Amino acid sequence: ARIIPELKRVKGVGRVELFGAETSMRIWPDPEKLEALGLTPTDIVNAVAAQSERIIIGDIGGASVPESAPINAGVVSEDAFRTPEEFASIALRTLSDGSSVKLGDVARVELGANSYAFFSRCNGQTATGMAIKMAPGSNAVETMGLLKAKMDELSRDFPPGVSYQIPYETTHFVEISIRKVISTLLEAVLLVFLVMFLFLQNFRATLIPTLVVPVALLGTFAVMWLSGFSINMLTMFGMVLSIGILVDDAIVVVENVERVMDQERLSPHDATEKSMTQITGALVGIAMVLSAVFVPMAFFGGSTGVIYRQFSVTIVAAMGLSVLVALTLTPALCATILKPIKHDKAEKGFFGWFNRTFNKGAEGATSAVGY
Repeated sequence: ARIIPELKRVKGVGRVELFGAETSMRIWPDPEKLEALGLTPTDIVNAVAAQSERIIIGDIGGASVPESAPINAGVVSEDAFRTPEEFASIALRTLSDGSSVKLGDVARVELGANSYAFFSRCNGQTATGMAIKMAPGSNAVETMGLLKAKMDELSRDFPPGVSYQIPYETTHFVEISIRKVISTLLEAVLLVFLVMFLFLQNFRATLIPTLVVPVALLGTFAVMWLSGFSINMLTMFGMVLSIGILVDDAIVVVENVERVMDQERLSPHDATEKSMTQITGALVGIAMVLSAVFVPMAFFGGSTGVIYRQFSVTIVAAMGLSVLVALTLTPALCATILKPIKHDKAEKGFFGWFNRTFNKGAEGATSAVGY
């Protein structure tokens, strides 16, 4: 009765459901004794209701007090009976000799659960379960932290031997997803750096995708915020998938600019202009094809649509921003950061061996397909 109202007031909590029966006084009448004394179960019910009735003796914050009163609550008298012994002393009938028939004379009285329809246990021990449901638009990770702090505060007043545990916590998976996105991003940037430096052997060329990818990701987060989406399992899943696409678009632009500079001996500015006339259609086409796959998911009906709409919007926004950045920021970086190629590829060391091996492989593949 004290914990649930406190949890409901925590920021981000929408509803608290109780999975456990409240305590109740259980009365088990003896049919033979009732029949011998001429009593019925109705007599027991009426006697208990009449002698344990709660009486309202006043109120706080009502019409008779100033409007500045902080609360509005009724004041009731203390329960007349609390223990099984006190309930057992309830008088059912007064006999002619002045003696009385007590409830304990015809029934067994004990403290038990209000309902035995279900049981709540934790690690084999009797427990009372509560399910916390989030309010729309709330931050799950933040709310979970506030709930843990509130439970730590409330647990200081628990009776001896009573404690609390959190057996199932969904925010743990959200935190794992966030760490996975970060690790995937770092792995993708590292692989892009190594692969581009291996093939192009140009530090400036490897720097451009490293600068472009975070810009597209920040734009994707902005779209999620404007759409009212939070960081959850589905949006993070879409983010992980889109990181590969973000990297691909940047690589295509940089590598084609390098190819044009190498083959046609153009300046970075002129090579960028010519390169974009060659690959702009391909970049837009890739985005359109992939969008045709994921956009329909945003129009699913029912609960399925609500769930997958976040995934669809996240990955489509990432793809769209990736193409936009590949058509604007990446060419600008190529034209300003790259330097003219000196046409003196390394002939010694590891890079010399790699260049010779790669050229032989490329010539063999070209002759194999009859080009």
